[in-house]
Amino acid sequence: MANGTTEPFVVGSKSFTAVAINTAAKAGEWIKSKLGDFSRVDEKYSSHDLVTEVDKGSEKLIKNLIMTHFPSHSFLGEEGVEPGPAASAKALEAASDAEYLWIVDPIDGTTNFVHGFPFFSVSIALAFKGEVIVGVVYDPIRDELFVAEKGKGAYMHGKKTAVSLDATLAGSLVATGFPADREGALPINLRGVQAVAPKVRNLRVAGSAALHMAYVAAGRLSGFWEVGLSSWDMAAGALLIIESGGKVTDTQGKPYELSVRNVLATNGSIHEELQQELAKAEATGF
Repeated sequence: MANGTTEPFVVGSKSFTAVAINTAAKAGEWIKSKLGDFSRVDEKYSSHDLVTEVDKGSEKLIKNLIMTHFPSHSFLGEEGVEPGPAASAKALEAASDAEYLWIVDPIDGTTNFVHGFPFFSVSIALAFKGEVIVGVVYDPIRDELFVAEKGKGAYMHGKKTAVSLDATLAGSLVATGFPADREGALPINLRGVQAVAPKVRNLRVAGSAALHMAYVAAGRLSGFWEVGLSSWDMAAGALLIIESGGKVTDTQGKPYELSVRNVLATNGSIHEELQQELAKAEATGF
């Protein structure tokens, strides 16, 4: 492990974190090799939620590698689940009894990938009895690997990550997303955009929740919120932020857990202010 300390999360001689890192790197490399090379694009759920054969191939590669090391573990990946919020919640519920559950987004930012816009990531998290203990987000374009272990801090290429010091919304760069669910989540998030944009230094919508969360952990963004996400979009990112000294809740301010769909993630200092703006704009999704 990059920080040179002993591994707490080990089965036999196999480190969960080492497997997660190795798997994310391999998947990222494979995805990058396919950029601009896909022959067929399936549309799932809506025209904004594109999925390619690369998504499916990446998930298969990740699942095979993880299950080779830990055959008794459970696996929840985006590609194995029908599109839409109800199916996503149901899939998580079905897997929630698992002792060890790997939660994977094989490409977070598929739409970006399809268009050749270089902002997407591989997100791999491991939960033990419902709590995330390992989180890895890998950006293959920049070759940036963000890693966190519960109670041990978060790192990017061996350097400890820390959230930004911005104390107010006015001085903060904040990110959000435009959800694929045009009827439900999108109008709610747009209300949030309208309310928050004038209050912050600026707003970014780059199209990968996992990478946005990694950027909050690394201090590049001071906050991120989005309505209507799934567990695999944010499980790894949430641990990265917490282990970097930040705060992750739902948009009402309740503690983060795997079932959260409307997420608010910040450096901690601007958390309450951002939460209040979303509440005032009726943009929490609740």
